[in-house]
Amino acid sequence: MDKAVYRDGEREEIDGDISEPFERAKARGDCFLWIGLFEPAHEEFDLIVDELKLHPLAVDDAVNAHQRPKLELYGDTVFAVFKTLEHRSDAATLDVGEIMMFIGDDFVITVRHGAINPLDTVRHRVESEKWLLDAGPAGVLYAVSDLIADSYTRLARQVEADVIETERLVFQPGAADATEAIYSLKRQVLQFRIAVDPLVPVMEDLTRGRVALCAGLSEYFRDILDHLLRVDRMVEAQNELLTGVLAANLSLVTMQQNVDLRKISAWAAIVAVPTMIAGVYGMNFDHVPELHWTFGYPLAVGVMIGACLLLYRKLRRSGWL
Repeated sequence: MDKAVYRDGEREEIDGDISEPFERAKARGDCFLWIGLFEPAHEEFDLIVDELKLHPLAVDDAVNAHQRPKLELYGDTVFAVFKTLEHRSDAATLDVGEIMMFIGDDFVITVRHGAINPLDTVRHRVESEKWLLDAGPAGVLYAVSDLIADSYTRLARQVEADVIETERLVFQPGAADATEAIYSLKRQVLQFRIAVDPLVPVMEDLTRGRVALCAGLSEYFRDILDHLLRVDRMVEAQNELLTGVLAANLSLVTMQQNVDLRKISAWAAIVAVPTMIAGVYGMNFDHVPELHWTFGYPLAVGVMIGACLLLYRKLRRSGWL
């Protein structure tokens, strides 16, 4: 997608393949090569692999994607993986992408999968801030990490707003069953945790200087670690809150079902009274005197109505209706 050599704070465009510019970068030692790729195939990596001597396992991970966030060392090359996340209000899950980075003393290869968090803003930032260019490939790693951490912070606030809104709906009188919405948010929080949790130890390694290439920027990576820890706590709190909201929602649903069942039982009891009386008179035995009495039928109907009204009043006062 983009390729350039950076020397003395200036960008130098690359025409053609990277062989000659990379050789010049290695020879001088005061510049580095940065190549950005978007969802490359193995064939597109062939020339880069030959020139930069990238490890085949890392290249396979970069092409196939679907990796967990991690940081691995292959000789003098650092291979880093980040998850990119995007929130959509009309989707049940988060949109997920990946950014992989190969980092050496004099080169950076960024590989992006998915349309989330385009790296043109990172490149513009690095080109406009001289101290990042002076830091070389480690400065690019910091800038990408900072972009990811900032996007996680914004996403955590968006998910938190959805959780609060769902909680309000659950306790709103007459609200519909929110179980599906809660489970949708639980899935989003789970995706969030899968992206954030493994990234915390990665930043801890960079903060403690375990990666020699990035040791000079340990205090900057410490700031990113603070952001990630804050996001991690927010996500954990959201998960616990959703668990409580789900339990409350199920309790409210059960209570509503009990109320509905009591109402059905109450109406069934009221209907049973006239049914019983009508059943007795429906047998038409001649020895029943009311069958030949002029007021027998009106009296039976009146007894039915009176019994139903009395039973309705008692059930109403007891809260069943």
